[in-house]
Amino acid sequence: MTQIDKKRRVQPFGRTIGIIILIIFIVTTGIVAGSALYINSALKPVDVKANETIDVSIPIGSSVQEIANTLESNGAIKSALVFRYYVKFNNETGFQAGNYKLTTAMDMQEVITKLKEGPSFEDAAVTITIPEGYKITEIIDVIARETEYSQEQIEKQLQDPEFIETLASKYPMLNLDDIRQDGIKYALEGYLFPATYSFHEKNPPLETIISDMVEKMQSVLNQYTDEIKENGYTIHEIITLASLIETETQKSDDRYKVSGVFHNRLENGMRLDSDPTVKYALDKTDIQVTYRDTDVSSPYNTYRMIGIPIGPIASPREESIKAALQPQEVDEFYFFARPNGQVIYTKTLDEHEKVVTTYRHEWNELIESQQKVNEE
Repeated sequence: MTQIDKKRRVQPFGRTIGIIILIIFIVTTGIVAGSALYINSALKPVDVKANETIDVSIPIGSSVQEIANTLESNGAIKSALVFRYYVKFNNETGFQAGNYKLTTAMDMQEVITKLKEGPSFEDAAVTITIPEGYKITEIIDVIARETEYSQEQIEKQLQDPEFIETLASKYPMLNLDDIRQDGIKYALEGYLFPATYSFHEKNPPLETIISDMVEKMQSVLNQYTDEIKENGYTIHEIITLASLIETETQKSDDRYKVSGVFHNRLENGMRLDSDPTVKYALDKTDIQVTYRDTDVSSPYNTYRMIGIPIGPIASPREESIKAALQPQEVDEFYFFARPNGQVIYTKTLDEHEKVVTTYRHEWNELIESQQKVNEE
């Protein structure tokens, strides 16, 4: 699962500085003369001795202010005001919508941590797990399997223009000009974050299921706002590149190296020559791509077009997004992935072709072995 927010917890010193700044801020707003006592009290649990369980529901798209007000009105924290400024000065992000069981014995930092981890699955009526690298057609199958909706109903919802416009109005990462280009298969391809989602209804509304996945992707991207602005590529291009990295690699280190290779090729006006883009263009599930396949006319086919393709081909994990933004500096322009997960990097086309000649038989043998299994 990839649901846990990976942002490092603020260290004690930084937290202290944040509280000091918070005190100054509240004093300047004229709230309380004894700000230090007021804030220290607000940061502590509502009632340690009582330790009562509190049911709190955080709706999709809630702002920090709305979350703070909800927590205060439900008795989970003492002060919505202190919560808001504490979150702001400690740069806490990634809060997740859902139904939570909090207690009056939790201090403010514990409440924040819980909201970033996401709701517990123990009491969920339905849990839906989307693996990393799944494309929308596979995600549709997962949702259909875990709910009472048919594949046709789910696809219709995903293609609904009004629904897509509503999502775009809530989540700034969704640029309608990008996701509705002619040739795009699914507007939301790549924007449904791979994670485990819990729902307390047996058959939650499709809008809620899809919105939760989009919201999670937005919360992940929010952590890299500055890097995205400085990168030179649009959010849509970053998600697209991340989806290629996701489908080309199995190991963490390789994601950054493959990203480095892709960036080298982009900067030198070379085609990306990524096999997964061909498979996506052809809706192909075969292991190997043939030379004939690479000739398909499609805005997704990186063997025919230069640059980043028209859109994402799968849902990338956070690390693939990070790799797209932070490529490793490499000298290589080519790579070849073996069935065992090893990726071999080369600088020249001649070197690459020698590697292909040496190891291509492994893929042929894998295909043959799978065909035998299927026949049995």
